[in-house]
Amino acid sequence: MNIKFPKNLIERNHYIKRIEPYMRHNVVKVLTGQRRVGKSYILYQLIHLVMEQNPEANIIYLNMEDFENISLKNAGSLYARIKSLLHDNEMNYIFLDEIQDVDHWEDVVRSLSTDDDNDIYITGSNSKMLSSELSTYLSGRYVEFPIYSLSYTEFLQFHHRKDSDESLRLYERYGGLPYLMNLQLDDDTVNEYLSSIYSTIVFRDIVERYKLRNVDFLERLIEYLAENIGNLFSAKKVSDFLKSQQVKISVSQIQNYLQYLANAFLIHRVERYDLVGKRMFEIGEKDYFENLGLRNNIIGYRINDEGKLLENLVYNHLLFLGYQAKVGFLQQKEIDFVAERNHERLYVQVSLRLDNEATIEREFGNLLSIQDNYPKIVVTRDAFQGNTYQGIRQMSIRELLMKEFFS
Repeated sequence: MNIKFPKNLIERNHYIKRIEPYMRHNVVKVLTGQRRVGKSYILYQLIHLVMEQNPEANIIYLNMEDFENISLKNAGSLYARIKSLLHDNEMNYIFLDEIQDVDHWEDVVRSLSTDDDNDIYITGSNSKMLSSELSTYLSGRYVEFPIYSLSYTEFLQFHHRKDSDESLRLYERYGGLPYLMNLQLDDDTVNEYLSSIYSTIVFRDIVERYKLRNVDFLERLIEYLAENIGNLFSAKKVSDFLKSQQVKISVSQIQNYLQYLANAFLIHRVERYDLVGKRMFEIGEKDYFENLGLRNNIIGYRINDEGKLLENLVYNHLLFLGYQAKVGFLQQKEIDFVAERNHERLYVQVSLRLDNEATIEREFGNLLSIQDNYPKIVVTRDAFQGNTYQGIRQMSIRELLMKEFFS
């Protein structure tokens, strides 16, 4: 085994704890997520864990983005290389990093997974690694672990900072890409790095992959989404607006471009859920950015976006905690997030500030309209020390971001 480990390998135990129960079992562990969110580093952590538990373990690690492995970009050559490294009658730990660009990689992984002595881990960053595709490729032989940008607590750990308003401001402004720990956190330095990541995602994971010609519209659409975080999105309204500007883009084409952005993990598309009818709305959703640093790099970090950024922070943290979040509707009232995990539910309203009676009545009133006993909270920018509002708790964004579970 010849692996060059990073000098500063900071553990992300939140993910290791989730993956560890599946180690040494004949199920493929698939780590998915946006480029540069740290999937490779989690593989390194898993390799370290294997080495600690068994120093003699047979570990096979291949980074498919390394030029050294350029000859392995097809299924036959990759399979042959791995087969030559396998040991008989003992566990083989196989780590394949950024495998999505290998032609027919799924055939290789499927074949290897038929041997109970092969413990397989793979990572990927685009549409070929989405749940819908994986279920076809791997036929139930896998478990998927979405990897996100650093949570706030991880950001504090990586940057050796304490929880404070200033730390939150840096996290909100520059986002949680792990490599930022190696850079000075100032606009010039960070934005240059973020610009390169953004260009890679747009041009490699979207334009090249889907052979898009209208790159100008794609970038204008991304800017539109960055401007309208948390607003209900209608492809038809965008199409109608563009027609008024003498730009003809069909509704279906807009929807396709949106899906490409989601497939590259640049955005998360959040459906609307009818709490009365217990069904999804067929049209209209909200969009949030996987990484706020990338979003701010696109259109700037502006004071008038404070409420939008707050809502995005809340959504991203719910994902990190393992919740599936939807936008809830109860008749004419909107519930910002209906979050579910392990058949339990949490309702969350987000309000920048509770500084007048009308806002208080609206935010808490929407939650009071829900007739069940699941936890309900209102998240604000500022902290408040006092009683609940008819049993509903107010929580500051810093308090929320420090939480690893809800009781």
